Amino acid sequence: MYTRDVDNTALTQLKNLSQLPFIHSHVAAMPDVHAGIGATVGSVIPTKSAIIPAAVGVDIGCGMVAVQLSLNAAQLPDNLKPMRDAIERAVPVGARAHKMVSARDAACRSLQGGVNWLLEQHPTLQKMLKNPQQTWVKQLGTLGSGNHFIELCLDESNGVWVMLHSGSRGIGNAIGRYFIQLARKDMSGHMHNLPDRDLAYFSEGNPHFADYMAAVEWAQEYARINREEMLNLVLRAIRPLLPAFTLMESAINCHHNYVSREHHYGEDVYVTRKGAIRAGEGELGIIPGSMGARSYIVRGKGSEQSFCSCAHGAGRTMSRSEARRRFKREDLVRQTQGVECRKDKGVLDEIPAAYKDIDVVMDNQSDLVEVVYTLKQVLCVKG
Repeated sequence: MYTRDVDNTALTQLKNLSQLPFIHSHVAAMPDVHAGIGATVGSVIPTKSAIIPAAVGVDIGCGMVAVQLSLNAAQLPDNLKPMRDAIERAVPVGARAHKMVSARDAACRSLQGGVNWLLEQHPTLQKMLKNPQQTWVKQLGTLGSGNHFIELCLDESNGVWVMLHSGSRGIGNAIGRYFIQLARKDMSGHMHNLPDRDLAYFSEGNPHFADYMAAVEWAQEYARINREEMLNLVLRAIRPLLPAFTLMESAINCHHNYVSREHHYGEDVYVTRKGAIRAGEGELGIIPGSMGARSYIVRGKGSEQSFCSCAHGAGRTMSRSEARRRFKREDLVRQTQGVECRKDKGVLDEIPAAYKDIDVVMDNQSDLVEVVYTLKQVLCVKG
């Protein structure tokens, strides 16, 4: 564990995870750890010959992308509202989607075969989405709701960055929910052996194991391409409002809800990062704060005890309902001062005070990553 700030529910979930017979070595709890469904958000779970769908969650492949522009703060307009409006017109948010399938056709070609196989193999998935073959296409290049966002940020040298956070949208959510239920059904006669029913798992050899891994890999690729498409849409939307610019380097694109096959402590294992990013030696990653705090571009140090991982953000300290109960719109306005963003009750559950202090999170993982850039947002679009 890389923090002392962990509530009893999260601690119980970590203990439950550690009791499963296929855990390899240990479970690593990141500094932003907090209670989730079955497994804690902010945990790294190495498993041998088994996988827990609820630990991966329903926003499969959720993650971040960020890129630096060849601009500085002085080249930004004084009023950023037109830029926010342009982004919101270009990128559908929440439950919205692009209007035409053809608009996303080229980006979807590499994904079509995988989703065709998945929907044919598991026809129940088709019933979980309205017009599934159209929905997943139209939602490519769109922002989710909740804590998903698009931001314009400044670094310590006043360099300008575009950063965004999103995942696998409706199709990923359906895949997650479907296989979580399937795991529970498969284990219905063995639930008494589990410390939590949400820790139902597939073992290698179970035909659903291979199908789930294929579905997860597809959803992770969908999420990655979704972020690339959105980034392109954002850059296209803001170009007319800015001086001519180029991209300084290739974009950083990293998952923080996903499964990968890796080698740790002498074994080949499945590593589930549920609200954690990979921080291998020299690898770049993105750790966002809340919409009123700093964010960080980091370089991994390759810590084996954390399974080459680090925190994925600030981590919530209270539920969305608790945030809406405790705070008022005036609190949101005050805590997001200087940021061009929505300041209405609809995003009150995303108020910065509902999250852990990102600077404390970063202090707690100084042995996991080094900071390359410190970013502060000046514009934020919420889903």
